Amino acid sequence: GLISNPVIGVVADKVVDAGGTVIFGETTEIMGAEHMLAQRAVTKDVARRVYAIVERMEAKATRAGVDMRGSNPTAGNIRGGLSTIEEKSLGALVKGGSRPLQGVLEYGARPQGKGLYFMDSPGMEIVFLTGPAAGGAQVILFSTGLGAPQGFPLCPVIKVCGNRRTVQRLAEHIDVDVSPVLHGEENLEAASDRLLQELVAVGSGQKTKAEILGLVATVDIYTQGSFV
Repeated sequence: GLISNPVIGVVADKVVDAGGTVIFGETTEIMGAEHMLAQRAVTKDVARRVYAIVERMEAKATRAGVDMRGSNPTAGNIRGGLSTIEEKSLGALVKGGSRPLQGVLEYGARPQGKGLYFMDSPGMEIVFLTGPAAGGAQVILFSTGLGAPQGFPLCPVIKVCGNRRTVQRLAEHIDVDVSPVLHGEENLEAASDRLLQELVAVGSGQKTKAEILGLVATVDIYTQGSFV
């Protein structure tokens, strides 16, 4: 996500500036940097909601015997160059761009207006995807460094990758290659323009790589609380 996250963030800003709505999430991914997101909240109530969902997620993990801050970054994150949960969270926040935070959504809830929203959600990819889709997202931008072949049945998922090795190894799964930015062959603005064009094309009916390959059958839903 060293390059793909910032590129997605610039696109998020452009969508918001054009009058659109952007949802980003994964509450576990902002732990350690939640104060930075709260500072962008349009009201004190929205800021309090940011802290509240992080505390709730951490309490849920603690009840299950998991130390969220101690267990992050993961082994895969460390192989990718991350050393602390704060580093991981700063990288994740970049995906949300830089515009004011209009609200904090419960999982699967629909935004009540335009602009940027954060959705309370877990870090498991396939579970997270259901949340924005249920909330009305038309297209999802998916940042991947090591590669992820799965798509999603409810709305198209555009895979964005800044790792040239991954792009070469999994070319049939990556929709937008932004690795030229990392190698000094393209700037962030140009890469974001390419991604925005892809976003518009897919939103207008162009199929993603996952759709072409038929890898769109996997779906899961975030379960909160006890169930039988």
